[in-house]
Amino acid sequence: MAVAENVALVKERIERALERAGRKPGDVRIVAVTKTATVETARELLQNGITHLGENRSNEFLHKYAAIGKEAVWHFIGTLQSRKVKDIIDYADYIHSLDRLSLAREIDKRAKRPVPCFVQVNISKESTKHGILEEETLPFIEKLAQYPNIKVEGLMTIAPYTEDRGLIRSVFRRLKKLQETVQRQSYPFAPCKELSMGMSNDFEIAVEEGATFVRIGTLLVGENKGVRR
Repeated sequence: MAVAENVALVKERIERALERAGRKPGDVRIVAVTKTATVETARELLQNGITHLGENRSNEFLHKYAAIGKEAVWHFIGTLQSRKVKDIIDYADYIHSLDRLSLAREIDKRAKRPVPCFVQVNISKESTKHGILEEETLPFIEKLAQYPNIKVEGLMTIAPYTEDRGLIRSVFRRLKKLQETVQRQSYPFAPCKELSMGMSNDFEIAVEEGATFVRIGTLLVGENKGVRR
């Protein structure tokens, strides 16, 4: 299926999920995960109205940024090593994987302006996933007050890869409640208005539970094998 058809189908599914949840059309932004896509495919996404692109490796992020530049809004969505911060910090519009103070310190040190970050939360407590624990989130965010170049834009999580839709829904629902808890604190550095959750296999549930960004790869770009590494 062509990129244009993929985009139309994903947008339609999102709008239906928004309608089921009683949310407004346009409440959710699609971050196209282009880690398995060529630059040409990324350009096709832009031509079809997907302006938010996400990469999880610094080398591929920089490669695509060099080719596309400010035509896109750039999201770094993978685990970010502190030593790689200096490479991507001037180009990333959002960082989705803030999960430790050492990373916050490096972002703050290297950034020339406040960087919108998502605190990654390991709601499901899976040992294979990064992120801080649910109960550690508020104390962690409070400590971020000391870093003026960190802006807590929202929270991010990855649900378990499972057929248990109830379990997936409970993970997203808990992240939404956690977001509301953070918002009630009214921290000026942590408006926490956004929720980054939902991928190709579970994005409709995420939308129903309050996602404002969904990170979708395979459904948009397929299993493209022509990727530069």
